Amino acid sequence: MDQNVVPNYEYLCCMTTLNSTSTYFNTRGRVTQYLPQGGESTLAYFMHKLCYETEASDVYTDMQNGVDDFIVIDARSPESFAREHVPGSINIPHPLMNLETTALLPKDKMMVVYCDGIGCNASTKGSMKLASLGFAVKEMLGGLEWWKYDGYETEKGPISSNPLVCGCE
Repeated sequence: MDQNVVPNYEYLCCMTTLNSTSTYFNTRGRVTQYLPQGGESTLAYFMHKLCYETEASDVYTDMQNGVDDFIVIDARSPESFAREHVPGSINIPHPLMNLETTALLPKDKMMVVYCDGIGCNASTKGSMKLASLGFAVKEMLGGLEWWKYDGYETEKGPISSNPLVCGCE
């Protein structure tokens, strides 16, 4: 693309204008540079996000209430899982996810995938792999870090001699 040509971003980001004379260059700041259309478009966007993401408090509450239509998957390394994990979760490291390692997972349940937290993308990689294998998947935002931040108990294994090892592999 010619660097001197400013692309029309309207079709990419649902940009609307504050008035009929506003343009891409006339906004007051970064926040209002691209404006949501509002109404049904905004509703559809947030509904779309909720179809693919969940949070620790929703997972915890459902677990406490006996809701059993999902399985929590820890997509981190076996070492990280052994050190600490969400109670009841099962460990399938994302690099090892394939037809064989997921063969016993039920296709009629939602897979909720997590990793270390916001500095890790093992849950994103694991969610993508599980979705490619035909599973319904949601990513648990914030991972184990936010699970603990919300005050929920974890299952802990032996203390590692190297507690700072990245679990996302």
